[in-house]
Amino acid sequence: MYKIVIDTNVLISALRSKKGASFRLLSMVGTEIFDIALSVPLVLEYEAVAKRELKVLGLDSSDIDDILDYLCLAGDKRHIFYLWRPLLRDQKDDMVLELAVESESNWVVTFKKHDFKGCETFGINLATPQEFLHFIGEG
Repeated sequence: MYKIVIDTNVLISALRSKKGASFRLLSMVGTEIFDIALSVPLVLEYEAVAKRELKVLGLDSSDIDDILDYLCLAGDKRHIFYLWRPLLRDQKDDMVLELAVESESNWVVTFKKHDFKGCETFGINLATPQEFLHFIGEG
């Protein structure tokens, strides 16, 4: 089974539209197809960004809480004990990379692959949601 880290931009994209690959990927969380890795800092970032975008998303705060609760229930929760910062241009991306390395994830799924240059050093693949779904035979 594949283990992935979902970047915040993919989560927000999934919440904006039910038509795209991001929504399909998010809908598959909790299945036997792949596992997602989570950390407290990443979930807090998910929450902060999603709640900032409530009006655009057409959701309310309790909807976001319910979605995050489900992700936390279904996800592989990890504690990050070491930091390699700074490795990437954005420290929030470093947080995603640290989680991917610690959780031995195969993939980081993001729309900003260029921001994660260097992940391959750790054996981590980068993909957009559509690329990842295609790779696993679901797209």
